[in-house]
Amino acid sequence: MASVSSSALSIPSSSTLVDAKSPRQTTAASLQCVTLPTLPPLPVHSQSRPWKTTAYCRKIARNMMAMATGEAPAEVATTELPEIVKTIQETWDKVEDKYAVSSLAVAGVVALWGSTGLISAIDRLPLIPGLLELVGIGYSGWFAYKNLIFRPDREALVQKIKDKYKEIIGNS
Repeated sequence: MASVSSSALSIPSSSTLVDAKSPRQTTAASLQCVTLPTLPPLPVHSQSRPWKTTAYCRKIARNMMAMATGEAPAEVATTELPEIVKTIQETWDKVEDKYAVSSLAVAGVVALWGSTGLISAIDRLPLIPGLLELVGIGYSGWFAYKNLIFRPDREALVQKIKDKYKEIIGNS
């Protein structure tokens, strides 16, 4: 049998051990402090971008003068809103019960959020997503066969869609 020699294992203090491989040498040069380089000073906003500040102040002064004289500011007069925004504003002005419409909008957002959670929970179940995918593919195939392949069926579908559109939007 081989003889096993036991030797005492001594661990030097943390001040003399840099890593497990080599102990630190305690000389005068190694006792100096090491510092990180300093960051440059933060720029002062008024000095680094004087033209932006000046332009903003001029814009405010122009708008104040326009409001004092009763004229429309130049930016507002030249800027036109998109057509959909105008339509939404006109529709909102026609609404009589704005509280109910706002409540329905909030309820719709909450319902959408809840349904997203429900769908993600169903998606985590092992067999349900694959089964629902097969049902969706089967229904899409049935719908295409029933309504899209033959010309009379397509025309009937288009007429149904136009009738529903007129029913919802109205005759205008």
